[in-house]
Amino acid sequence: MTTSAPTVQPDGGAGSPPPRRLGAALRGIFRGDGIIRWTGRIGAFVPLTMLLLILAVLIVRALPVIQFAGFKFFSGTTWNFGSQYGTPVKSDGILHEPGEVFGALPEILGTLVTSAIAIIIAVPVAIGAAMVIVERLPRRLAYYVGLFLELLAGIPSVIVGLWGALTFGPFIAHHIAPILADTLGQVPGLTGFFGGDTGNGQGLLTSGLILAVMVIPIIAATARDLIRGVPILPREGAIALGMSDWETARRVTLPWVGAGLIGAAVLGLARALGETIAVAMVCGVALGNLPTNLYGAMTTIAANIVQNIDTAILDPLDIRAFAELALALMVITLATNILARLLVRRVSGTALPVGRGL
Repeated sequence: MTTSAPTVQPDGGAGSPPPRRLGAALRGIFRGDGIIRWTGRIGAFVPLTMLLLILAVLIVRALPVIQFAGFKFFSGTTWNFGSQYGTPVKSDGILHEPGEVFGALPEILGTLVTSAIAIIIAVPVAIGAAMVIVERLPRRLAYYVGLFLELLAGIPSVIVGLWGALTFGPFIAHHIAPILADTLGQVPGLTGFFGGDTGNGQGLLTSGLILAVMVIPIIAATARDLIRGVPILPREGAIALGMSDWETARRVTLPWVGAGLIGAAVLGLARALGETIAVAMVCGVALGNLPTNLYGAMTTIAANIVQNIDTAILDPLDIRAFAELALALMVITLATNILARLLVRRVSGTALPVGRGL
């Protein structure tokens, strides 16, 4: 006959409870909704863990290039893989091929400028399209237009890039770029950016427009669903107070979903920052070219990696330089998302205006 542990001490004090067996403890954890609660906790930490692991791997891989190039990696404009047939030399304690130089400023600026062009064009077009779909088009037609937007968002980027290289880029070079050069290119202060040779359709302008084409469906589809969720009573109340349709949209509908629209724009910006193959097919593949002219050839971080990975993988230092490039792109993306979160928090706390002129 087994005896349990005493629950009362000889001196009258409370004793320790009997030890729980492992099986009973596990049954207590996973009884009822316990398994769902623990699965949710684990799932919540998986993305954070993956992010930290990716950052740690990139930092460790990039350390030799950080030591070799220093701050010149972000301020230099020359990217040279060096001579693979020369005798390796040592600089700052790092063994490297002769002539190796890593300056990523053109790639960083190319990434930022093409994404900026895409967002400047895509956000108003996408929000306008969403407003028209929700408030102007008949329900059946709005359904098919929305379906078309969703299908457009799912087109593979390589197809969009091929279309841009064969059709869209030459059209821009022959019909759009000359108009920009003859108008905005004549404005003092803008001549250097909008003026000059309009190129052959491979360059900064085409890359930004291609990114805009890829981003518009994502932002428009998200904005459409957000605008559909705006209650009808605030809009009808605004119209009853004497607001026009434009004033109602500007003062009631858009502020109501302002935080969500910022999130949609950031989602599109993240797609633009990380887009690779489409930009690689239309950017002109120009390492070291600063994007100072709207029509000039350039490259981005992602395009540089995908275009030269076969060369870089043959040299340990080259592939580590690409790890630092990837780290820079990841930092840019994280900084963008943090800024977006701050904007969303600020917009979410803004009260809606009431009445004409307020």
